[in-house]
Amino acid sequence: MPELPEVETVARGLQREVAGRRILNVTLGKTDFIDNPADVEQQLPGRRILAVERYGKFLLLRLTASEADRACGVAGALLVHLGMTGILRPQAVTEPHLKHTHVVMRLDDGRELRYVDPRRFGRIAFLSGEILREELCRFGLDPLEAGREEFAGKIRERRARIKALLLDQSVIRGVGNIYADESLWKAKIHPAHLGMKLSVEQVKRLYRELQKILRRAIELRGSSISDFLDAEGEPGEYQQHHRVYGREGEPCVRCKTDIRRVIVAGRSSYFCPRCQKAPRGWKRSARARTAKKK
Repeated sequence: MPELPEVETVARGLQREVAGRRILNVTLGKTDFIDNPADVEQQLPGRRILAVERYGKFLLLRLTASEADRACGVAGALLVHLGMTGILRPQAVTEPHLKHTHVVMRLDDGRELRYVDPRRFGRIAFLSGEILREELCRFGLDPLEAGREEFAGKIRERRARIKALLLDQSVIRGVGNIYADESLWKAKIHPAHLGMKLSVEQVKRLYRELQKILRRAIELRGSSISDFLDAEGEPGEYQQHHRVYGREGEPCVRCKTDIRRVIVAGRSSYFCPRCQKAPRGWKRSARARTAKKK
């Protein structure tokens, strides 16, 4: 599922391609992943795309106010989550629609902004005013915008395991399984450590390494594990630089110990057992959980 670097890559591409374009009409296919299909179909035509931004794992298409609501200053935005297989990209009207094209926005420059999603695990919603503000307030800090002390406060005030905290979008928005595992490996922190038990130095190191990894991944247009393509239809390259994610049984590039996989917070977590020392009691409790399953 696209994480912060992938969504940022798409947002930058769409900002270059469609910012300033007016939406002429909207055609919908399947709508089970759209919060309010009637609003998307009726409210978008006539509005201009002011900007395309990333907000956590969401794309946010900022729109102008329509003639009807300009007086009250309600502008609104189209919120888009790409899910596991979603692609949002502009194409010429003459290009045939791919299978699973579910949203087509005709633009004023002769192109169409198309949303294609075979599995339909994404989400689209037209939101405005207080509803938009409330939706965005559900999410936590952006790891590239938060200060070090602010980040540390969010982590060290919670008893949850650090892997769970990094994945919790109400705490830190935008990080998913790939970049959580990569940053924890780089910072030499086991994914099962409790946030509140991490030292000040550990949290500082995690903050620094998470930012470095996210910025480098953005430079390389994200990670293409299976379906991710950017706004130009091109895959990312950061998967070539993964150090632990998806590398179970392969040697750690730092110490040559075999990478392991364990379930933390219900998610697979890849780590080096030598570089990332487990917290006290974790191995015992992990063995107990394994024995109970058997």
